Amino acid sequence: MKTEMFSSLKVVHGVAMRSALSLAVSLAVAASFAVAPAEAIAKTASTVRAVRAVKKSAAAEKSERPARVAKAGKATRSAKAAAAVDDDDAPKASRKRRVNYRMDPHARRAAVHAVAFQPRATSVGQAFGLHDTPDSLALRSSVAYVVDQDTSETLFDKNSRAVVPIASITKLMTAMVVLDSHMPLTDEIAVTDEDRDYEKYTGSRLSVGSVLSREDMIHIALMASENRAAAALSRYFPGGRPAFIAAMNAKAKSLGMTDTHFENSTGLTSLNVSSARDLVKMVNAAYQYPLIRKFSTDRSYDVFTGKRTLAYNSTNALIRNASWDIGLQKTGFINEAGECLVMQANVHGRSVIMVLLDSYGKFSRFADAGRLRSFLDTLGEPRIMSADMGGGGNP
Repeated sequence: MKTEMFSSLKVVHGVAMRSALSLAVSLAVAASFAVAPAEAIAKTASTVRAVRAVKKSAAAEKSERPARVAKAGKATRSAKAAAAVDDDDAPKASRKRRVNYRMDPHARRAAVHAVAFQPRATSVGQAFGLHDTPDSLALRSSVAYVVDQDTSETLFDKNSRAVVPIASITKLMTAMVVLDSHMPLTDEIAVTDEDRDYEKYTGSRLSVGSVLSREDMIHIALMASENRAAAALSRYFPGGRPAFIAAMNAKAKSLGMTDTHFENSTGLTSLNVSSARDLVKMVNAAYQYPLIRKFSTDRSYDVFTGKRTLAYNSTNALIRNASWDIGLQKTGFINEAGECLVMQANVHGRSVIMVLLDSYGKFSRFADAGRLRSFLDTLGEPRIMSADMGGGGNP
């Protein structure tokens, strides 16, 4: 009996050690970023290198973990993979899990139930301390930027120069590159294994073997942030995915987006980065495409995949709010980016572009958009509210 109890305690100890190691790595990464000055995130290349360094460090820690701890945490890793963050607004992504240890008085030994304790990962903005920047509206987004679309006048500015991951905001650029290619929108595109997410292992309602028109793929990629649709669109580009990514970065450069870099068409990588100031340029450019305006603001859309009909809904709760007049929108989410939202909207006769990045809490980006609209309602004469770490809210 002592031997059995000791064996159970070893399992408990192994799980505890794994949690402690993960926590230590997270704290070390956060500490290393927290001391960095604001200028450290003002350049695209440095942000991409920092994110890559974090990924490399995490991979090294995982490979060197003792086999004893790895065995004890097997269930933990399986649950973590099952709950991997799906871009845009999967409710499961924000659920916390815990490890339960239960002593069964009727059993001969302790029962250990590993339920994969995995606190929500620290976003890049949190690691850099952007959430510590105060602002007059108490926003939960670490980056917020609002400009008058017609005059380019800055109306609200919080960390607009910070270069951070942008998640599925990426899909606006994906749609522009596809439409710029002038490939027939009626062409059929098939989803294959190559369109699966092999970085974060997220799922999709669009199963392998599904066949949709190019137009339908763009539609559900923009409205419902369907990742496999965006992945398939890039694969069917002349020259394949490498050529598509090159076209995305070339388009960004042509728009003057100097803080922006893309590495895939879905946004399911933390290496797709930009600044709020660059995203205003991208939203304004995307607004010139009637199809992007229409598809991104649809509430729902049904597609036939060749196997069955799928009903998709917008990922933006504000689309269903009659008090909003939204001309274009896109949401995004991965752990490293936090909750993101960009919109073109009409507020009391004024066309504005809003950018909200790295918001903490599933619905906080929408609440922040409401706070910004209320602020604009009472703005009166145009003036700048700035909480920009770079000092100053000039465009």
